[in-house]
Amino acid sequence: MPHSKQAKKRMRQSEERRVRNKNARTRMKSSIKRALVDPKAGMVDAMKRIDKAAKGRAIHKNAASRYKSRIARAANRAAAASK
Repeated sequence: MPHSKQAKKRMRQSEERRVRNKNARTRMKSSIKRALVDPKAGMVDAMKRIDKAAKGRAIHKNAASRYKSRIARAANRAAAASK
């Protein structure tokens, strides 16, 4: 339990950030799953969510690039398979 006023404030801030980051990651992961099931339909939304999560530092920028690369590869495979 925090004792000082500063520690109490820091605890509140940490909790707010934790909830915000968790929300961003959850929404991002859900959109990634949708994009992998149907790459053409969900790709744009997934890319947007990934970029927003990286911008807000909920995930690392290299992790964001990795996720985007996987989605793009899945979309390319789906496009090649449909031809």
